[in-house]
Amino acid sequence: MKRYKWLSRFFILFAVLLSDLMCAVVAYSYCNMRWCIEVQGASAPASIAFLWVIPYAIGILLCLALAIKFHRKQKEKSKETK
Repeated sequence: MKRYKWLSRFFILFAVLLSDLMCAVVAYSYCNMRWCIEVQGASAPASIAFLWVIPYAIGILLCLALAIKFHRKQKEKSKETK
């Protein structure tokens, strides 16, 4: 029963860490693209850096879905033992 509680908390924590990592990666990529445009003459827009959001958002949503699943499973198990 406690296993589901810890798994739920782990996936919530992992989702938060992924969101922080996503912000750092997107910010770095955006700044790098801006520099490339101004100094090196790159032709792609700086907004292309926001494409990094897609894989991170999928990972965050999967982690949250697993956290909800384990939370519900924990509630079911606790109801069964009562």
